[in-house]
Amino acid sequence: MSIKLYVEGGGDSRGLRAECRRGFAEFIRKGGLASRMPRVVACGGRQQAYDDFRVAAEQAGNQEAPMLLIDAEQPVQAGNPWEHLRLQAGWSRPAGATDQQCHLMVQVMESWFLCDVETLADFYGTGFLQNALPGNSNVEVVPKSDVLSGLTRATGQTRKGPYSKGKHSFSLLAKIDPAKVERGAPYAKRFLEALRAHAGGAGGSV
Repeated sequence: MSIKLYVEGGGDSRGLRAECRRGFAEFIRKGGLASRMPRVVACGGRQQAYDDFRVAAEQAGNQEAPMLLIDAEQPVQAGNPWEHLRLQAGWSRPAGATDQQCHLMVQVMESWFLCDVETLADFYGTGFLQNALPGNSNVEVVPKSDVLSGLTRATGQTRKGPYSKGKHSFSLLAKIDPAKVERGAPYAKRFLEALRAHAGGAGGSV
């Protein structure tokens, strides 16, 4: 079965979308999908990712399995990603789409970085202030604003400069350890397990 993953990220820049694709592809590869990688589609904004996935889901054949991966933006309290998106954004589940085709980065992609502080420290080097990061080990309950402001404070005195969503984000995504992210972010674990299940590998069920 062919898997096409529609992800939020990359903005309107062709170069940044290429970085987005590479970052997600490397993270997924290291997460146990090297032998059967999905095709990553960098959609730009969150709305565009949903719209692109909706069209793909409604047109998918028997050998196609489109998947959606976007920021939750808020805590997920609905218990189901589609229900969260209905309540948070007013989006409905497209015809033909299953629960296991919808996945969330909770609350934002940068929340995953907090699961691998060692890689953050190595990436930024001298001047990185680990204590400026949110201290809650349950990264999915840390508000989006606290995640981003914490990263900015922690990196502001480094040679690379403050964390930049365009300049640093996808390079970091390619470097972080998916095993650490799975341990610290349950919805990330759900996402990788669904990919493995689609690919016929270990972990999870569709």
